[in-house]
Parts: sequence; C-alpha cells; structure tokens
Amino acid sequence: MTSSKDIAKKAIMLHKKLRGKILLGQKSRQLSIKEIQLIYTPGVAAVSREVFEHPEEKFVLTSKINNVAIVTDGTRILGLGNIGPYAAMPVMEGKAVLYKQYSGITAFPICLGTTDKKKIIETIIAIEPVFGAINLEDIESPKVLEISKELQKKLSIPVFHDDRHGTAVVALAALLNALQLVKKPLQSIRVIVAGAGSAGMGITELLRFAGCKNIIVVDSTGAIYTGRRKNMNPYKNEIARQTNQKKEKGTLEDVMRNSDVFIGVSGISNLVTESMVKSMKKDSIVFALTNPEPEINPVIAKKAGARIVATGSYQFHNKVNNALVFPYLMRAILDHRISRIDTKILYSAAIAIANTIPRKQLHYDNIISNVGDKRLQQNITRALKKFYKK
Repeated sequence: MTSSKDIAKKAIMLHKKLRGKILLGQKSRQLSIKEIQLIYTPGVAAVSREVFEHPEEKFVLTSKINNVAIVTDGTRILGLGNIGPYAAMPVMEGKAVLYKQYSGITAFPICLGTTDKKKIIETIIAIEPVFGAINLEDIESPKVLEISKELQKKLSIPVFHDDRHGTAVVALAALLNALQLVKKPLQSIRVIVAGAGSAGMGITELLRFAGCKNIIVVDSTGAIYTGRRKNMNPYKNEIARQTNQKKEKGTLEDVMRNSDVFIGVSGISNLVTESMVKSMKKDSIVFALTNPEPEINPVIAKKAGARIVATGSYQFHNKVNNALVFPYLMRAILDHRISRIDTKILYSAAIAIANTIPRKQLHYDNIISNVGDKRLQQNITRALKKFYKK
C-alpha cells in the first residue's frame, strides 16, 4: 500500500505539471465564419431575444442546465480546517474534474474571498443566471446550514450541500449493505455519530427517515441530548429533539459501549481507540469517514473486532466517499429539472446506490460500488424519475 507521504509527493508533482486541473472550452470543433455568424453576431441576437421573451428557453438555448457552481469560502477544507480560498482551489478543481468525468457536467470552482455569510448569499444569488445548480462545499458549520436554508428560499435552482447531502447518501447506502451482511435490521441497531456539523446532521436526518430509531450524536463536548446547555446551537437542539431519547450523557468512549455502528464525520483523525471498538457489540460496523486521515486506522479497527470497516479514503477497502454521489445525483437532478433537494430524493438515491453493487459481489471488504461504476448513473436517474418537474 502506498504511504501517505508518497501520495502527497506525487499529488504535488502532478498538480505542478498540470498547472491546475480544469479548462473551459467550446463544445464543437473550430467553427467556420458562417457558423461564427450564428453563435455570435449577428445570429446570436435572435437567440437572446428568444430567451428574453420565453425565459424557460434558457435551459435549452444556453449551457445553464449543465453548469454547476462549486462554492466555498475555504473555512472547512477536508480535515485541514480553515485554510482559505486559495488553498481550497485544488479540492474544488478536483471535484470539477469528477463532475465532468463521471456525469459530463461543467462545474466551476467558485472560491470566495469572504467568509461573511450575508456576502456569500448575495454573491451566489448574483451569479445564479449562469448555473443550473449550486454545490456548497467545505464551508464551516453552522454557517453553511444557514446559507443553504436561505438560498433554497430565494433561488429557483437546487442547492446541493455535499458535506450534508452527499455524505448522508453514501453513508446510508453503505450501511444498508453492511447491515445485510451482518444480518442486523436498521430499526433495531444502536448508531453513534461522531460530529455534529453538516455531515453529522445530514446523516442523522437520513438515518431517521430510513427507519433508524436509536441514534446518539457526539460532539467535542460529548453526547448531545435534550436539555444540554453547553456548546449548543439551533441545529444541535434539533439533533437533540430527534435523537438520544434516553438522554444518555458522557463522552464518545462512554456511548460507544454496546453500540452496533460508529459513523465518524468529526474531522479529527485517530479519535477512536482500539478499546472503544472492542466495547462495541459483536459484528460491529465502523465507518471512519474523516479525510484525509480517518478517526481510526482500518487495520486497528479490524484487529479490535469490527466486522466491517469503511473510510472515506481511497487508500483502503470500502471507500465510502461523496464521489459516489455528487456527479451522478447532480446529473439526475439537472435532467429531471428538480428545483429542491429533500429527504425523499436523498433516500431514493441512497437505495439506488446500495442496490448497484450485485448481491453476489457483496462482501465484508466490498460493501459499495466503485466510483467509476457506470450503473450508478442509470440507477440514480431511474430512481429520481418520479420527482421529474416539467
């Protein structure tokens, strides 16, 4: 297995060679003078008039329907934290490449030079005419949740929040397959979610919608429960109302005892110890999804007794990563003219992803499809057809 240092060195060398990973270009070959007259002046005036007189034609006569803005302020990049918009560019360019490669979407990295919530909202509203959807990415919580909520009120195009929506979808898809292998029903398991930010909240919402009843969310202060006063906000209060019905208190170590599933989206590497995994129930499932380094090394988790271990890293087996979701889900959302992303859509996508991997291939070290599985697009698009907006 390639070491982290080797990967880092090769990644930097490749980026220096490429000088950035994306390039915007025209769709067609080099145009003749007659064709230029049609795509620019004088012919383009008729197209502009058509869009002005029939606004819905903008989805047919321009590239809007295929354009996505990947918007960040650089305040929560991977597991690196607040490293700013310039350092965020390589990540956003990478996502743009995956959008293009797997779904043919033209995605633009919009790395903003402000962390002010109001300015971010105003900027996204101002650039909306170019885009068919907005992808919020790596913005600190709870600010990003407030931004997402406000934008969805004011925009007529979908606002996809990858940390919240994408992570929730891929986590549920992988968990359903893992539970099938260990023969445990979702309705009866005890799930511990480490991290109460966007991803933690999204996972909790989707798990509850899917039928999971016993969930405890843990942040840096400990278990979240109704009545806790320290380190709370409106979103954590909502988590408290919807989870931990017995109002259990304590640290992550305390609540992990006798749990069936651990899902880590804490942003903290090596948060989970071997003894914590040992304290879990038989046939436990550990999803340590923090990148670039997980909450616990898979080898250690397996040694401690976890039956199934997954990470968000491409260094290990069971790659439970957002890349399985955002290119394909966004393609289906754009094609079906879906203007608002809700829990039903996310759940349908999760089921489609879970069912993409053939049952004969399902294994403890192979619980979900690879990102390049071409069946993902077909299955997600079919699953979302019922949400089609004419």
